[in-house]
Amino acid sequence: MSSAVIDAHHHVWRQADLDWLQGEERPRIFGPYRPIMRDYLVEEFIADAAPSGVARSVYVQANWPNSRAFEEAAWVQGEGERAGMIGGIIAFADFADPGVGAHLDRLRALPALRGVRQQLHWHRTPLYQFAARPNLSDDPDWRRGFALLAPTGLLFELQVFAGQANPAERLVRDFPDQTFVLEHAGMLEDRSDTGWAEWRGFMARLAQHPNVCTKLSGLGTFLRAARAEDWAPVVRPTLDLFGPERCLFGSNFPIEKLWTSYADLFATFSTCIDHLDEAGRRAVLHDTAARLYSP
Repeated sequence: MSSAVIDAHHHVWRQADLDWLQGEERPRIFGPYRPIMRDYLVEEFIADAAPSGVARSVYVQANWPNSRAFEEAAWVQGEGERAGMIGGIIAFADFADPGVGAHLDRLRALPALRGVRQQLHWHRTPLYQFAARPNLSDDPDWRRGFALLAPTGLLFELQVFAGQANPAERLVRDFPDQTFVLEHAGMLEDRSDTGWAEWRGFMARLAQHPNVCTKLSGLGTFLRAARAEDWAPVVRPTLDLFGPERCLFGSNFPIEKLWTSYADLFATFSTCIDHLDEAGRRAVLHDTAARLYSP
């Protein structure tokens, strides 16, 4: 195990800031979530992750109200400075907003900012829908805003399902100077023969584009379990397609804390990459993230 693991996908939060953690539980993609309807602060994340060798981490926006996106990132900046673990921030930006350029300029004043995310995933199953439509990234107004991102040098974290392969590939093809990090290894949710084939085809198409890397994270979302026999069939083909130099580890904590501990998650993930040589394991656990999220 590397002694300097970078966890490229985690969240910390105060319950009071997240609408979806207040009041009664509502149906969510990751199932019942009452155990995480509370503060999850950086000290708890460090206690969860540090024993597995995690030395640095990347915070990914946790869906505060859109109007408070800068406030969210600024709060995390302060938490990172105070606790020393958070080495990068992925903030929210709405590229259809005419004011997105000014928002990006404001975010860039935060020293730990490394990129932005706007969740584009849409699915025929209503529970899995987030974006208003499957091809939001084709909208001309959205693309005008998105074109402002590449000159900033910031990453875009791409979150889509395999059924959105066509608009996703158009986006990464039409913006070759933009670095994309595909979330959750393409979010495999259908393990039927048809679902596997669709997912593999989608991943193969995106892997052809050198400006796309992929994050091996959120692997328990639909199974609500952390088992190597379930994760390896996703992790290993992804590594074959993208290569370790374009793959990176992310825990998706504390969401995954609903069904596993950090130690067990990391042990499961380590089993899934135990076929790699030392350089390959180091790339997935540290070097790829260090390169992508460097200042």
